[in-house]
Amino acid sequence: MKSMKILVTGGAGFIGSHLVDRLIKEGHRVVVVDNLSTGKKENLNPRAKFYKADICGSKISQIFKKEKPQIVFHYAAQIDVRKSVEDPIEDAKINILGSLNIIQSFCHLSSVISHKSSVIGHKSLVKFIFASTGGAIYGDADIVPTPESYPEYPLSPYGIEKLIVDKYLNYYYKTFNLPYISLRLGNIYGPRQNSKGEAGVIAIFSDKMLAGGQPIINGSGNQTRDFVYVDDVVEASTLAFKKNKVGVFNIGTAKETDVNTIFKKLKELTGSNCKIVHGSAMPGEQKRSCLDYKKAAKELGWQPKYSLEKGLKETTNWFTRQNLKKFRRV
Repeated sequence: MKSMKILVTGGAGFIGSHLVDRLIKEGHRVVVVDNLSTGKKENLNPRAKFYKADICGSKISQIFKKEKPQIVFHYAAQIDVRKSVEDPIEDAKINILGSLNIIQSFCHLSSVISHKSSVIGHKSLVKFIFASTGGAIYGDADIVPTPESYPEYPLSPYGIEKLIVDKYLNYYYKTFNLPYISLRLGNIYGPRQNSKGEAGVIAIFSDKMLAGGQPIINGSGNQTRDFVYVDDVVEASTLAFKKNKVGVFNIGTAKETDVNTIFKKLKELTGSNCKIVHGSAMPGEQKRSCLDYKKAAKELGWQPKYSLEKGLKETTNWFTRQNLKKFRRV
């Protein structure tokens, strides 16, 4: 594929920075927009052009006018379910209004407003790829693994916000001919995940265990999640803009793992001697989450390559190296 101008929001964050690395490796020209609230400067690829900007701010339209990206990956968000429950109004400002600011700015480019036949009839002239959620959008589903056709009844403001943006993207596609793919992601984990500022139980547990701390399991620990490794998510993301498809796609493993099992596996990998300690259950937390990815396999040619065991080993190895760096600095 020829080199393209690609803009990635949240490109200094966990998933976004891995995606930027992959896009640059493939020869694309990448622009990163990140306010560094949870993203880190050390995650930034030096070959990417960086703008420190908030997705809700007026600076966004100026960046789009100047850079004129052909592809947009919108991966910036407030992703902590607990924060969304504590302050749903502020959360909606970021995840809904901020997303609309990005979509509108992209749509205002003359390269996007064109006839549907000319846009869809050619491969990836322009496209908007959105990091949605499969882990929070379906609620406690009766069908597990859960397909995209299942009715969406989120149990948290975060899940509601992602669903709303999914629907907005369908509106912009139908009305303004903006091709999009919304990736409904499982519970992503891997290197660079922020154990302090993001909702990632594997990152939180790994960091605490390696530092000699005591992780707390929220509730019974019997709640299940579909844990998908970050490299598999990056692969799905790149396929999303290369394939001539539109719509929502689940990205998960179709395997559910409970939090107690994650705790035990990480304890073994890190050599920790911590005990199993349970705390209060968190409001808005689902009991089960597991995604059917048959649609992504059929239409995008995607399937997960990392087993949970391999992904956990890669993740704990990375956190081990980070802890050694901290120790050397001290």
